Amino acid sequence: MKKLVTVLIITTFCTIAFAQQITKFGVVDTALVYSTYFRESSAVRSYESKKTEFQDEINTLTKEIQNLQDQKLEYQKNGNDVQALKLEATITQKTDFLTEYSRAKNIELESLRKNLESSNDFYQDLYDVIAKIAESGGYSMILSLHSSDSILWYSPTVDLTNDVITGLSSIQ
Repeated sequence: MKKLVTVLIITTFCTIAFAQQITKFGVVDTALVYSTYFRESSAVRSYESKKTEFQDEINTLTKEIQNLQDQKLEYQKNGNDVQALKLEATITQKTDFLTEYSRAKNIELESLRKNLESSNDFYQDLYDVIAKIAESGGYSMILSLHSSDSILWYSPTVDLTNDVITGLSSIQ
């Protein structure tokens, strides 16, 4: 019986000593944080607004060109070749403008999108929130699921993604 009590005491001490040495890890899906954070940010809403505005303008110009082409076909059917040629010149001019406008606006939108993705403010906020969560939760290390090739398995209980999203949302 004494041996059993001694074994239990030694086992308990070993367990306590081992438990104190266990490092607490957490994981964060940074891609999900990024998409969620920016979906709710004013910068993304502004980007989406500009994108919609540009697309509406392109749709309007395209419809105008289509109407001119329909009108040109009507002139050609009625044998009014002079008016059809005048409209052809206008259609060509408007089509060239639409092509250049679309190209310029796509470049502008791409530039805005890249600025959003490389925002230093976002990454500083991200690391600050992760540090705060890690320190308050007693984590020794937080891993990014974005580089998932180095993580073979993790328990969902260590996924701090939602905590990070909540923390970033409170900054705004």
